[in-house]
Amino acid sequence: MAKSVEEGMQSLYRNLETSTGKSIDAWVAIARSAGIGKHKPLVDHIKSEYGLTHGYAHQIALRALAADTDGAETVDPIAEQYTGAKSALKPLYDTLAAALSAFGDDIEFSPKKAYVSVRRSKQFAIIQPASGRLDVGLVLKTEPATARLEVAGSFNAMVTHRVRISAAQDIDAELLAWLLAAYNAAYNAA
Repeated sequence: MAKSVEEGMQSLYRNLETSTGKSIDAWVAIARSAGIGKHKPLVDHIKSEYGLTHGYAHQIALRALAADTDGAETVDPIAEQYTGAKSALKPLYDTLAAALSAFGDDIEFSPKKAYVSVRRSKQFAIIQPASGRLDVGLVLKTEPATARLEVAGSFNAMVTHRVRISAAQDIDAELLAWLLAAYNAAYNAA
């Protein structure tokens, strides 16, 4: 199931070029020419102006803003969460974000200081790096807790459940089914 992050990104770039006729570098140049210096407004601009899915727009914006422009470095807020001891968790985040992006083009990843809010019309999940693992919070109001699908408790008041991810094999069909249920519930609740 899980490809390496590099393989996944190369596949995304090939698919982008196949579907649009423009390379990732061409899209990055287009994005930079918009003169928008913040991630979410740039993603929104790319989606509305060019009709690209959120996943494509997100990656284009990340690359466009990652460059050093006029000597001022732009920081990727998601990358900031995965520095130091948590850097080994970034491939797990990338795999999970790619799986979530496949649910639909209405997924929005909204970085906060300590976690990433995953939204549809409203937040349905969060992804938070912890010590040696990712904590995936889900909004599943009617789902009973299990040994793996824990009650969120004091973890985060914005979610009802938490799943702990320590390895790529933890991003399995069961987790994806819970995430899809939360994604669908977010649409139905809007």
